[in-house]
Amino acid sequence: MFHINTDERVLGYLGRALSLELSAVQLYSTQSMLVASWGLTDVADKLRAESREEMGHAERIISRMLALGVAPNASQLRPVRLGRNLQELLQYDYAFENELISLYDDATRHCVSVADSDNRLFFEALLNEEKAHAADLTQWIQEVKSTET
Repeated sequence: MFHINTDERVLGYLGRALSLELSAVQLYSTQSMLVASWGLTDVADKLRAESREEMGHAERIISRMLALGVAPNASQLRPVRLGRNLQELLQYDYAFENELISLYDDATRHCVSVADSDNRLFFEALLNEEKAHAADLTQWIQEVKSTET
């Protein structure tokens, strides 16, 4: 495939985003199965939903890459981090979401600097969704902490 007039850094951001989003799918799916084995079926359902949401992000990135004329290529999945309890799992998830936020923030700022409004809007939408997810995780972590004390 050929890409026409697409900033190489934007393509790099898309490739890293795809790798991270697919890593998130793997992370949440694995965690869902783990907490199900602990008997936490409601938590397992919630983590499965998170996995589906991250898969939706990956599909949007793939669609964007195809629209730009490049073949999607996720370079490497991150290893899954498993915790000994729910609070530890959620802390790992929060750190992972912050990586996504940082990537999308950098990508958005780069698109502003090169006057690429279409890709800026694309990355900005993902950034806002990941920020909302991080806020939800913060609340969930606080709820878990309060029930453990």
